[in-house]
This record gives sequence, structure tokens and C-alpha cells, in this order.
Amino acid sequence: MQQVIISVQMVILAFGYGFLGAVAYLQYLAPPDPICELMRSYPGELTMVVTLIATVLSITAATLFTVSVKEALRHRMWKPISLIHLSTGVALAQGSHILKHRYMGLTILTLFIFGMLRLLTAGWTTLLTPTYFMWPVQLNGSELDITGSAFAALLHGEFIANGFTDIQDNAFEILDIGAMLSGAAAAGYSFGIPRTFNFNGAKYNVSTQGIVPTIEDYSGSDGVPGVNGTRLGFAGGNVTVNTGLAPRSHPSVPIPQGFSRNYSMSQQGLTANVSCRPIDSNQTQYLWDTNNSYVIYANAAASSSNNSITGLRLWNIAANCGTNTLITYEYVTMVDASGNTSSSGSGFLPSVVCPGSTNMNQTYTSFAILTQGFYKYGFLQASVCEVVPLLTTVRADYSDEEISVEVISITPFQPKNAALLSFIASVAKFQSVNSQGLTSSTIGDSLYTIYSSTTNGSIDDNLNDTQLYFELEDYWRGVVEFSATFLRSGFMATGSFPNNEIPNNLSSQVTGIMFVSTIGWIRWPKNSPTYLLATLPLTIITSLTFFSALYSILEAWKEHHGYRGHHRAHFDVSNTLHLIMACAAGSLALEDFGKGGIINNESVKVQLEENGDKKMFVIPGQPHSPVSKESA
Repeated sequence: MQQVIISVQMVILAFGYGFLGAVAYLQYLAPPDPICELMRSYPGELTMVVTLIATVLSITAATLFTVSVKEALRHRMWKPISLIHLSTGVALAQGSHILKHRYMGLTILTLFIFGMLRLLTAGWTTLLTPTYFMWPVQLNGSELDITGSAFAALLHGEFIANGFTDIQDNAFEILDIGAMLSGAAAAGYSFGIPRTFNFNGAKYNVSTQGIVPTIEDYSGSDGVPGVNGTRLGFAGGNVTVNTGLAPRSHPSVPIPQGFSRNYSMSQQGLTANVSCRPIDSNQTQYLWDTNNSYVIYANAAASSSNNSITGLRLWNIAANCGTNTLITYEYVTMVDASGNTSSSGSGFLPSVVCPGSTNMNQTYTSFAILTQGFYKYGFLQASVCEVVPLLTTVRADYSDEEISVEVISITPFQPKNAALLSFIASVAKFQSVNSQGLTSSTIGDSLYTIYSSTTNGSIDDNLNDTQLYFELEDYWRGVVEFSATFLRSGFMATGSFPNNEIPNNLSSQVTGIMFVSTIGWIRWPKNSPTYLLATLPLTIITSLTFFSALYSILEAWKEHHGYRGHHRAHFDVSNTLHLIMACAAGSLALEDFGKGGIINNESVKVQLEENGDKKMFVIPGQPHSPVSKESA
């Protein structure tokens, strides 16, 4: 009997600690995805099942404890034992306790064991109840490295091979629309307008920050680019993603699909410091000339009411960028037959992109954008925006189908990045020229709309230059960041490299964490030993059961070999009737319930004896003698 009690109790203990050890060793433990879905769909039923299992295990452990105490006490009663200790043993065998202020030690002991018995269910429930958690999984991979000399040579070679220094014609449309939308989204965000930017099927929060998606589920379009639709000719399509699971300490444990997955990746980005200000009429670095224009077409018979072109004016916008090199852009706007432009309905916002100052190595590391608004955009005076592109390391968070980016570190452009700078400046130039139409400019309309939506009154009457320049700075920063995303996407598009594998000298390492939302069990934090406390009642009760059972086994062995006589008859100390029969059979006389009687009786030692089927409590040495007050 006792061997069975020990075996079953040890199995229960082993299950508890085995489960706890498995969670501690594996760190994260989750059932298969179908079961996880059931747990999430039926939380009430899950609670009921866990509580039922915990209750069954607790009742089993508590029953084994009381049986082992009962058997141990049965053997112990064949030797003299005081009535207070006997009543203590009986209380424990019944799963109860005593309350005796004169015996605080026994009282605390029984209360402690009683509490441990009652906490068994709570402990098992805590141990077995699954919780929702985020399972972190390390990821690594690679992406295109646009910061090194190898890419600079590749980009320069693309320029030469295609016979141009800017960008291919079939990429104009996507650059024009994408850069404009990216700039508008970035400009509006600074003034509290929630914006998202979509490019190639991927959705970015505010701006791309110069990154390309490194997570397959967020990579966007799955279309295959055409023969000339990669690299500088990129016009949309699938972008190769080379990110996978990093080596794990427990590769045999499957990663669940989970309810959702979020990602946090460390990867390359690109941004810019943009500073805009009015052009001082006394400065000589940027000389801005907007006075050279003339009418190149006039049709007096045309009517403006039916959107006919009544006239066209050609503008030669020139700027001396401080390098003694005159840069001229041509713009065409619509005018009436007399050569005049409507100041309310039309807007003209010309821009010129100038190379910035050189560094110690006589290499350009920045560029400037000169711009001025006319007519509808007259609120923007002659201004210059100095743009300093920066290479960045960012943390990209992929969550809720959107990509958010935070800059972690920045690195200035180096001489080897000259071709990259040229490309970014060319995108800014392309955006500057092509954003201006016959009657309006997308840049000017974006500035006008965003500014008007965030201020009170007319933009002409309530102009805040500081806010306007903040808006313009964010606009060009968004354009620069988009140019880097476009470039990375083009060179990482399917078909850009053989077998879609980026060469080692052109790749940059990507690292991060995938967070899988699931339900299960997680190793407890070091400062929160919840599970250890949950197993404390089981450990204590199992230990007490173990020692009680060992005592019974030892006493039974002694009895079997004649050391304690032949005492194998059944006697249930937890059965009140058995106790009454044993007291009556021996004519055990105790003091009455008068003052001091119970106190004196508590210290009386009795011993269980048997005579055939008769079992009786007797006072050692005086089996059938009553207890007198004098002898007490």
C-alpha cells in the first residue's frame, strides 16, 4: 500500500516538475496551432478544463497524504503517545488542523500543512493555465548594401551602360508619382496629419526612410518585373527577400504560426538633413534669376472657358550655384492671349538643383534646391534648401500590415558614395522639373493644402515662415528617402541578379526578431518566481507523504520480523467510531470537562493494544487503570 502511495505521489511530483523544467529549458512552450485556436475561441471552457485537471491532481495528492499519515499514525499508536499528539495526528489524517494556544508549535504545524493542502489546487492552476505571450524568434538575412564601393561601381556602370547620368525613361512615371506622394506624406505628418505612404504594394508609416522590406509578408507586389524592369528601370514588381530563422538552441521545437506576427529588424536606411531658408539678397553663393521668360505660343481665338490653350510662356530659370557654373532649367506655363497669368487660379513653382559645397577630398556630399513661388504660390519667397543625405541604420517595425522606421545611427556620405549622391540629386531634379505643369505644381499644391489645413485664415494673410519651411524640409526629406527605397527595390527586384542572389560584396547583414503572438507557457522572469511558488505546496505535501510512507514501511518491516510484536490488524484513526470503540474497550478513564480537566487529559499518554478482535486504548503500565487527578 505504502509503495503504491509513494509511486503515485512521485509520479504527480515528477509531472509537475517535469512540466516546469520543460518550460524552463525550452523557454517557450505552445501547443499546436489548432489547439491554440480552440483555446482562444473557448476561454471559458479552457478555464474549466484547467481547473478540473488541477482539482483532480490536488485531490489525489491530498488523499495520498492523508492516507499515508493515517497509516503512519496507526503504527505510531502501538507505542505510547500523548492525547494532544494523537489528536494532532488525527486532524492531519482528516486533512484538518487544531487550534490550541497552549501548543502553538502543533497549531502552526497543522495550520501550515492545512494551508499547503488548500493551496494545491491554486498551485496546479497557476502551473497549468496557459497565457497569451509573444514568442521572440531571432532572424537574420541580407539585403542590398548601397553604402559600399562595390555598389558605387555597380551604379556607375549602370549609368555608363545606359548612356545617361540620371535615370531611365521607363522609371520616370513611378519616380514622379512616388516621390511626390512620399514628400507630401512626410510634410503632412509634422503638422499632425496622419499619413501613410504606399509603394510597390508595401505600406509605410509617413515615409520609407530609405529602406526596402526585408520581411516576405510585407514585401508588397508579387508581380515579376519585365526584362527592362529592374535596377534603374524598376517600375514595380516582386522584391527578393532573403530573411530566415537564425540558428536556434532548440531547433526541434516548431515555431507556431500564431495568431499574428510582428517583426523588428535592424537594417540599412537613408535619410537627409534638410535646412530651408530665404535667399538673402546680399549673399553671393546662390544667385537666382527668374526674369528670363517670353511667350512662345498665343491663340487669340481660343477660349479659356473650354480649357483651350490660349498661350504658352517659356521660362528660363537660371541659378549660379557658387561654382561659377550657370545652371538653367526650362519651364512652360499657360497664359492668356496677352501673355498674362491668372494670379488666383494658376501657380508657378520653379526649382533648380545645385551641387553643394565640396569636402576636404573635393567631393560633393550634399546638394541644394533653389525655389520660388509665383502667382498662387507667391507665399513662398526665393528660398534655398540645403540637403545633406545620410546613411542610416534603422529599426524597422513590421506590424498591422504597416512598416514604421526609427533611425538608430547615422553616417555621413563618403567619397565612395558620389554616384549614390548623384542619383539622389537627379531624383530631386526630376521631381522639381516634372512636378510643374502648365497651370500648377504638385509641390506647390501640397504645400498650399497642408499649410491651409493646419492654420486659420488665408495663407497669404497669416503666413508662418517657420512652419512653411518645416513643411518644405519634410517634403524634400521624404523625396530623398523614397529615392533610396526606389534604388534598393530596383536592384533587389526579381531578375536583377542571377538566381536572385545578391553577391556577397553587395550584401549587408540584416538581423531582427519575429514576435509570434500565441498562447501557452513561458519561462518565468528571474524576479518573478511564480511557478516555483506554485510548486511549493506540491513539494511540501509530497515530502511529508514520502516520509510518512517510509515510516509506515519501516514499522511494517519491524512488525513482520517480530521487532514490535504482531500488530497487523486494521485500525482507522481518521474514523471517529474506531476511536470511540478503542476508548470504550479499555475502560479508559479520563478527567471530566471541568476546569483543568481537558488540559490534564491532553498530556496523558495512551497506547493501542489488541486482544483478538478487541482493540483498546490503555495507559502504558496500567492497561486497565483509570486516570486519577492525583496521578495526573
